[in-house]
Amino acid sequence: MKRVMFISSVGGHLTQMLQLKSLFNDYDYMLVTEKTKTTFDLKNKFRVYFLLHCSRKYLMDFVIKFVFNSIKSLFLFIQFRPDIIVTTGTHTAVPMCFLGWLARKKVIFIESFAKRTSPTLSGRLVYPIVSTFVVQWESMLKFYKKAQLWGWIY
Repeated sequence: MKRVMFISSVGGHLTQMLQLKSLFNDYDYMLVTEKTKTTFDLKNKFRVYFLLHCSRKYLMDFVIKFVFNSIKSLFLFIQFRPDIIVTTGTHTAVPMCFLGWLARKKVIFIESFAKRTSPTLSGRLVYPIVSTFVVQWESMLKFYKKAQLWGWIY
């Protein structure tokens, strides 16, 4: 059975990821997101692993937590050894995308549903290295020429 890691930050990115939960049982899966009050109960429903929650609002705090999360991502990657990484973004998933790319694994990045007229920073960072880049709006194809339009995941 293929090992699939589903990874996203909290909020709308996680909400989008959970739209794919029907796929979880088709694979040996791991869900990775940030630990917050709103995500704590996910451990009762899914095989979930947590990273530190960080916000770019506080730059120094963000940098420290980003480095910690990058190191923890490396350990999760080694522990789980995913065949495929699926992400709806954002900063939480960027290190895992690069780890997958370095290990020559399939990486699927789904650009945010909320983005119709401009790309996300995380999307721009991983676009050159992911196996499949998915957009949910046709208007986003002008920013990501090699993207695939899969439509909405809602």
